[in-house]
Amino acid sequence: MAQLNQPTLTRILFLFDASHSMWAKWESDYRINIAKKMLIQMLDSLRDVENVELALRVYGHQKPVPPQDCNDTRLEVPFKPKNIDEIKQVIQRLEPKGTTPIARSLEAAALDFPKSTPSRNIIVLITDGIEACDGDPCAVSVELQKQKIILKPFVIGIGLDADFKKTFECVGQYFDAASEKQFKDVLGIVISQVLNNTTMQVNLLDINENPTETDVPMTFYDRKSGKIIYNYVHTLNNKGNPDTLVIDPLITYRVVVHTIPPVSIDSVKLTPGKHTIVGTNATQGFLTVKANNTYFKDIKYLIRQKNKTEILHVEDINKTTKLIIGNYDLEILTLPRLYIDNVNIRPNHTTTVQIPNPGMVTFIFDAPGYGSILKEKDNKLEWVTNIDTETTRQTYMLLPGNYRIVWRSKNIKKTVYSIEKKFTVKSDTSIPIMVK
Repeated sequence: MAQLNQPTLTRILFLFDASHSMWAKWESDYRINIAKKMLIQMLDSLRDVENVELALRVYGHQKPVPPQDCNDTRLEVPFKPKNIDEIKQVIQRLEPKGTTPIARSLEAAALDFPKSTPSRNIIVLITDGIEACDGDPCAVSVELQKQKIILKPFVIGIGLDADFKKTFECVGQYFDAASEKQFKDVLGIVISQVLNNTTMQVNLLDINENPTETDVPMTFYDRKSGKIIYNYVHTLNNKGNPDTLVIDPLITYRVVVHTIPPVSIDSVKLTPGKHTIVGTNATQGFLTVKANNTYFKDIKYLIRQKNKTEILHVEDINKTTKLIIGNYDLEILTLPRLYIDNVNIRPNHTTTVQIPNPGMVTFIFDAPGYGSILKEKDNKLEWVTNIDTETTRQTYMLLPGNYRIVWRSKNIKKTVYSIEKKFTVKSDTSIPIMVK
């Protein structure tokens, strides 16, 4: 099984609303008393869970309203091992007093997570009201996620009016606790999502839609922030099935499979504690451009999708490369460049392109000069390469065809004394050309 490429330590910061509105009556008791009771019960359930650290930040509990103090937020219990009893003691003695500075509390929470040890940083916001100050909780949450300070927060709304619920959808994953029982259930669901292992497999489908394609890198991006979360090389296990990955379920992913060209899977959402299978068409074939190594030892060629200008890949002659099925245009960096269009790549098949052997042409000049080799094609001349301006004897390996050289000595300052010579190159032949 592929190993999870993430910190093993999970840090959960409970951001608890102790504003004045928590004194409101709610079913069997006041909201504050029910919230305290449920949170304490949930904390007890985490006592023996490994690789988890907890902390408690509270807002609205220090200064009464009026007046309104939008800085009324404080980290009451910092992250450290085995601090559940300390958190419970703080919760038990909380007395709601003040306002609801959610954005300010989220900003401050960014500094609550220690940087000394890598961890999954999670905020669980428990509130009965919306932002009461001038802050923007949505903007703060998005920025913290983009900076990878926290994962997407969980927001538990206690008895919130329906009109207020939508205001929290942009802050994090919202859960509505409309009753005492729902509040207890929601707490359990949130903790389950935070702690449960979640698995997935990526099926790279062949032409028959079977998951047999493999051995290619994959990158998992956080779709919201664009940050790189995981990198794996896709693998089939010993049973021939795509290997299982353990993945953090709190992120919506965009998966890019680095085939040539790449394929992607957008908006991958996982169900915590469940196994998810995602797939994409990734049918591939092979391409080999063959040439005589005696002549073309270090030559490369460019691969483009048919009728597109972007270069997908640069490959060496006589090496095989794997491509998504389809049609491609090749540009082979010989002299002159050889263009081979509409090369078809079929499933699990090797398409072979053979380059003709070149001929060798040696130019002998009576003095250094300026000039170029031009190739005749369709009653036009196409530039091939420029002549070395410093030497009087030069050798070129040229593909078969009809050519001209146009040259003028450095010592001659009149255009009309340019020299033009025609010549024909055949494979595996050598010709000398006197230019004077």
